[in-house]
Amino acid sequence: MSNFKERLKNGDQLLGPFLNLNYPAIIEMAGLAGFDFAIIDNEHGEIPIESAINLVRAAKAAGITSIVRVYENNPELIGKALDMGADGVQIPNVGSKEAAEKAVKAAKFAPFGERGCNRYVRGGKYSAMDRTEFFGKSNERTSVILQVEGQDGVASLPEILKVKGIDVLFVGPYDLSASLGIPGQVEHPKVIAQMEEIMEQAKQVGVAIGYFVDDIETAIKWKKRGVQYISFACDANLLYDAFKKSTTLFQNS
Repeated sequence: MSNFKERLKNGDQLLGPFLNLNYPAIIEMAGLAGFDFAIIDNEHGEIPIESAINLVRAAKAAGITSIVRVYENNPELIGKALDMGADGVQIPNVGSKEAAEKAVKAAKFAPFGERGCNRYVRGGKYSAMDRTEFFGKSNERTSVILQVEGQDGVASLPEILKVKGIDVLFVGPYDLSASLGIPGQVEHPKVIAQMEEIMEQAKQVGVAIGYFVDDIETAIKWKKRGVQYISFACDANLLYDAFKKSTTLFQNS
C-alpha cells in the first residue's frame, strides 16, 4: 500500500493543489513546499495526457503524490495515466454505480478489474520491476478518486459507495452549486447541507471525502469538519495571487 493510501486510512488530512500549468518545476516546488499531493489536471488545464509523464517524474523526485485527473471516465485514459506511473487517478462526473464500477475496473488489474496488462511502461519501471510485483501489487498501491458533481451522483450515492476500490469520494462544490440552481454560491446553506449529508454517508462506509477550496482559510474550515483530501486552488491562481499582491503593495507604497 502506498504511503498516501496508508495516511488516508489512518485518518490523516491531506492538502494539495490542482496543476493547470504544464511545467514540471511547479510540482517539484509543491513537494518542496510540503504539500501532500498534487492533481495533474487533464480535464481543464493545458496539460495533455502525453505530457503528464514529466510531471509525474518530477513529483517522484520531490516526494509528492501524483494524481492525474483524466478528462472523462475512459478506461484508456485511466490506464495510460497509471502506466505513466501516477500514484492515482481522479475521475470526473461520476453519477451512477455503473460509472463508479467502470472507473474502478479501469484502474485495477484482474481479478479486481480490467486494466490492460503491460509492464514495459514507466509504471512497471520499463520491465525492470518483477512482473509478479507489478501486476500483484499495483492494485494495492493505486489510489482511485471519484468525483461527484451533480444531483445524479448525490441521488446515487448509497449505491456508488457500495463499489469496492474507492479511496476518495471527491465533491466539486462549484458544479454541485450549479446542480442546485445556485451556480458559484459554494457557501450557500444548500451546498453546505448537501456536503454534510455526503460526508455522513461516506463516513458510514469508511470512504475518505475530498473537497475543493479556493483559499487556505476555507481549507482549514473543512479540515476541522473532517475532510481528508483537500484540494487547494490551483497553480495558476496561486501564482497570480502572489504576483498581484506584490504589484498592489508596490503601486500603493
